[in-house]
Amino acid sequence: MKRLYIKTFGCQMNENDTEKVFILLGDSYVKTDNPEEADLVLINTCSVREKPEHKLYSEIGRYRLLKSKRPDLLLGVMGCVAQQEGERLLQRFPYLDLILGTQGFYRIKEALQTIENKGSPVIFNQLRDDFTIPLTLPNKEPPRRVKAFITIMQGCDNFCTYCVVPYVRGRENSRSPEDIIEEAEHLVKKCGVREITLLGQNVNSYGKKHKGYVDFADLLNLLSQIEELWRIRFTTSHPKDLSEKLVRTIAENPKVCKHIHLPLQAGSNRTLKRMNRKYTKEEYLEKVNLLRAHCPEIAITTDLIVGFPGESEEDFNETLEMMEKVRFQEVFSFKYSHRPFTVASKLGEEIPEDIKEERLTKVHKLQESITESILKAYLGKEVEVLVEGRSEKDLGKLTGRITTNIVVNFTAPRLDLIGSLVKVKIEEAGKHSLKGKYVETLKC
Repeated sequence: MKRLYIKTFGCQMNENDTEKVFILLGDSYVKTDNPEEADLVLINTCSVREKPEHKLYSEIGRYRLLKSKRPDLLLGVMGCVAQQEGERLLQRFPYLDLILGTQGFYRIKEALQTIENKGSPVIFNQLRDDFTIPLTLPNKEPPRRVKAFITIMQGCDNFCTYCVVPYVRGRENSRSPEDIIEEAEHLVKKCGVREITLLGQNVNSYGKKHKGYVDFADLLNLLSQIEELWRIRFTTSHPKDLSEKLVRTIAENPKVCKHIHLPLQAGSNRTLKRMNRKYTKEEYLEKVNLLRAHCPEIAITTDLIVGFPGESEEDFNETLEMMEKVRFQEVFSFKYSHRPFTVASKLGEEIPEDIKEERLTKVHKLQESITESILKAYLGKEVEVLVEGRSEKDLGKLTGRITTNIVVNFTAPRLDLIGSLVKVKIEEAGKHSLKGKYVETLKC
């Protein structure tokens, strides 16, 4: 069989798309971790920020020499940058064979057949508003694993002024609940999966555009009926669509993890309005209070952008104030960068790079102290850990996560507990993770 190598940049949805390509080509290609021996090399791309896009161009350049030595090697780009740039990629890198957009990669077999028949590059990057994600299941015995992703919807209708997603992923479209449940049951029964993360640009609005579909809260409850599925996570949630029904489901359903990623992006109402986020900081705090009223143990993580066009020092200080008020468990923070097609790229009022860097440093420093205090509160407590594997830093220890999505590395009397749910007593708190000692096995 031929060999396939995929280099993946970006989010969990990109990782899931990469997995789907391996499934789609599973009858004709085997996976390799070495591009030197591959017959087909694909680069799965991200364009949400400028840096990952630049990484792509460096990556393509790396394979030019490889392709010159092996003319039969097929080289392709898939994902968001392929969707965004299309023909321009081929003009810049004429040695590319495939350009497959965020919907086009599902046609990879057709693309490869076209190349074989015609000997010319193929571009599939048309976006259809009515596109639905097809059910893609392995036709051979899949490898066993503890965790898996399921994409439940694609695209976004919110058009935040800084965000390229609606232009590269298309408009919001949900998969049928039947397909999602079938994929989840397959992962649990055939692969031994115990935790599933549901993916979408805005999972809170799942099903709203489709007559007869359940809403997101009901989807979580349906999935929780799969007996050997122990945990359900999801990302990402838009604050404006977070309903009390969903909050109650998180609090009351024992299989739904007590963690929510709720992007704030900025703490200033002025900036939020310019971002077109459709909520105020006061409304965001109301959602946080609702979550903690129903589920006091819930962990809230967030995204923040610093240096958005026109962001004043006062605006930025309001972001720091929101961090203090909410006390996020973790913050993913980024300097604003222009993205093609977006309204924000035309606003002007650029923030100098050194000020962006200074503000990002302040966010990091504040969040480090908040995270440290949150993690220290676990000292001496016993927690439930789903064992994912051996610790990368110490192969003599096991690692996993608790329901609030904190990593725990721990010592155990044996190392064959992967895939088990165990109780661990926390003995040490680090900057981003916990350390502890095995107490007992709860499920295996």
